[in-house]
Amino acid sequence: MSSTMPPLKILIVDDNPELLDVFAHGLPLLGDFTVFTAEDGSSGLEACYQHRPDCVVVDIRMPGLNGQQLVKTLRGDPATAQTPIIVLTALPHDQAEFSSFAAGTDVFVMKPLVPRELVEAIKMALFVDDEERAQRLRLLVEEGDE
Repeated sequence: MSSTMPPLKILIVDDNPELLDVFAHGLPLLGDFTVFTAEDGSSGLEACYQHRPDCVVVDIRMPGLNGQQLVKTLRGDPATAQTPIIVLTALPHDQAEFSSFAAGTDVFVMKPLVPRELVEAIKMALFVDDEERAQRLRLLVEEGDE
């Protein structure tokens, strides 16, 4: 990124404080990122409105408002509907991936992963557009009909 562009604002929502710490300190070392964190879906939603991140990274399994509920909420609000969203989870791959993409996720990654892998996922998520999201949803529906 050129030095004239502001840092990308990344919000990471996960109930694991150690993971939040690793990413909050690791991402800025790997790129021009400002990282915000939240330990549950409700505070993640508040942080999203407060900081207006360029990308949101969400764990699925959290107390209260879970990751998929957060994704659906963000996608349902015109103010946040275009925000790139990455789901980060340790849940079984097939089930979690399907329901995450159905909720509106742009990129799905499995735990454990290192900050460098998350940087690559962020780069991918930043280039997903409405057309790609719609196409993915059509494919999910077609696969479900088989």
